[in-house]
Amino acid sequence: MKPSLHRPFPASRRSFLKAILAAGSAPLVVPARVLGAAGPAPSGKINLGVIGVGAQGTSDMTGFLAQPDVRVAAICDVNQRSLDNARKLIAAKYGKDEVRQYRDFRELNADPALDAVLLALPFHWHSIPALDAIAHGKHLYHEKPMALSFEEGRRVRAAVRKRGVVFQFGTQQRSENKFRWACELALNGRLGKLREIRVSAPGGITSPLWPEQPVPAHVDWDRWVGPAALTPFHDAKLKRANHENMANFSLGMIACWGIHHLDIAQWGNGADATGPVSVQGEGQFPREGSCDAILGWRVRYEFAQGAPIVFVQDGTEGFDHGIRFIGEAGWAHVRRGDLKASSDGLLADPQNQCGAMPVRLPVSNHHTRNFLDAIKNRTRPICDIETAMRSDTLCQLGHIAVRQARKLQWDPQAERFVNDEAANGMLQPRPFRSEWRLPKVG
Repeated sequence: MKPSLHRPFPASRRSFLKAILAAGSAPLVVPARVLGAAGPAPSGKINLGVIGVGAQGTSDMTGFLAQPDVRVAAICDVNQRSLDNARKLIAAKYGKDEVRQYRDFRELNADPALDAVLLALPFHWHSIPALDAIAHGKHLYHEKPMALSFEEGRRVRAAVRKRGVVFQFGTQQRSENKFRWACELALNGRLGKLREIRVSAPGGITSPLWPEQPVPAHVDWDRWVGPAALTPFHDAKLKRANHENMANFSLGMIACWGIHHLDIAQWGNGADATGPVSVQGEGQFPREGSCDAILGWRVRYEFAQGAPIVFVQDGTEGFDHGIRFIGEAGWAHVRRGDLKASSDGLLADPQNQCGAMPVRLPVSNHHTRNFLDAIKNRTRPICDIETAMRSDTLCQLGHIAVRQARKLQWDPQAERFVNDEAANGMLQPRPFRSEWRLPKVG
């Protein structure tokens, strides 16, 4: 009989873990004895189900296929062509076509042979399948962002805490050396006292108003739209670059791209266990067309302890794409594949190398591998649910501040706006269509 890799942690130990997490003092690698692991890591393969095998899901799945201790055993999508493509990739890897195929994520999550789930669906579909997977005790690799609303993400966090499953957020930059290096420079005072963190990410797009098209036989459009308001089909809406810029399905690039760089800003600001105390923003939206999510923005977050973060879209004067930590003695600017500093000597100094400074951040060199090792060793992954929610909250707050067009006060402990019912109302989920509801996790 295969060892279970998705048993819940004992309740008393879960309570202890929750207590130290709430205090912001949990180590990023929690000893196995705290998480209730008994004996050595399980020797059997981790059986993985994949919900969403479009472009992002296929890319993530390929990473799992490369791991020797994983078996991709089930896939789910409402697009038959995506299923067929994923099945071919799996068959080519394993030499035979044995993967189970589902059109309903609930059937995949209920599959008792699966230990973990990779969730890579369009933005509006993140919370419901995630909660359903956690309810079935599955470990979860969850593509970003968390959800369309803060409350949905909060419920996912509560479910992860309750069931004790391993949760890895798809903010893969935490598993890249240059991002960790930039954050360690900031946290160790190598730039002097931090004065400001500047973040720039791609802005939104415009489009024509796409006319209705007949729904092709290979797509279940009603299921693709799911809990969102039903809109006419057009094949352009299936493309990630488009539906991530449609307000019916997304918050736009302020969240879809912003989560990557805001997560690193949080890391280097030492704010993983807290959040801002105020947020103020302004932005621009398209006047017409199907892509109607936010085009551009300028958001400022202030912290009780830590440097303020200023977040804009690419092309804003005075900003470059990526994250710039600006201190009284210098700056470091990091983006994918590139780290620059105010002086060549800053990065060349042996005492300033990543891992050589007194404050050392947790190390992950492979986001997928880090998730799998956390399952086997009963440890916290590099971007667990606590970190994920704190980083994702910045996206939610920024979007709300732009919509409210005024400065808002935020209580990072209570996770509520201070004396502001209009803003607090925007933390709640949108009405769900048809049969869809947020699953309750017992």
